[in-house]
Amino acid sequence: MLWHIRKRVGAMVLQHRYLRCLRELRHFGRATWRRLRTGLLPLLSASFGLGFILHQAAAGCVPVAGLAPRLIPAALGPVAPGPGQVGLTFLGHASFLLETSGGVTAVTDYSGQVGPGFVPDVVTMNRAHPSHYTDTPDPAIKFVLRGWDPTGAAARHDVKYRDLRIRNVATNIRDYNGGTLLNGNSIFIFETADLCIAHLGHLHHLLTPGHLAELGQIDVLLVPVDGAYTLEQVDMLTVMASIRAPLMIPMHYFSNATLGAFLDKARARYPVRVSDSPSLLLSRTMLPRQPEILVLPGAS
Repeated sequence: MLWHIRKRVGAMVLQHRYLRCLRELRHFGRATWRRLRTGLLPLLSASFGLGFILHQAAAGCVPVAGLAPRLIPAALGPVAPGPGQVGLTFLGHASFLLETSGGVTAVTDYSGQVGPGFVPDVVTMNRAHPSHYTDTPDPAIKFVLRGWDPTGAAARHDVKYRDLRIRNVATNIRDYNGGTLLNGNSIFIFETADLCIAHLGHLHHLLTPGHLAELGQIDVLLVPVDGAYTLEQVDMLTVMASIRAPLMIPMHYFSNATLGAFLDKARARYPVRVSDSPSLLLSRTMLPRQPEILVLPGAS
């Protein structure tokens, strides 16, 4: 397992994803983190000048909030949907911008570090890592929907704002000690333009018949495909097959190598298309007749 983590760390560092890499590695558990901290991480520090970051990460206080937000200017992708359409833009990592024909905007897995360059009306969050949520959202955001309930109960959201409905299905997550936090996360479903778009969040397990019944028919599925921090890639393909959405869009893959490994497995089941743009207009008439995967470019 340590070899696997070292390989992933190397790939992330080569892509200059130092902070995200360190935050996510803590998810493997305290024992593994101690081994990395005393073995691999000092080597990285000497090689890449990460001493300060490593010290902060080991103390459990990576200064994410102090970083300048990495915003995607509106001119780079967001689109103007017409009647019966919804705009979808991949902002990076697990964040997408949704735009309705009525002018409502929503951002998924909002952390404050990746955004559209303006304050959206709605944000959703998941609690697995700081790259999926923030404790200090902009007060101008009208609806801040967290995928967990601080009391430990299942979060329940069913929000209707103009021509957008957002609801959730609670799921579980692993904790840092290898245990399970029941109802610790959510799948969020966005309903507009006669479409149901589901964001799987930081999904850590296969879905039960109960989950699938709550989801209902999904038209567009936003899928984490990293294969390590969420589900193994083969298991994620099982989830995708159980949901049976016509259009599936990968996210949360960190590197082209990881995305490529997923697509190699997926091509045995689905056709794969690669878009030149991070944005597209979705409508019921553009959905493929047979399920397919569409890759949107972006920093994931």
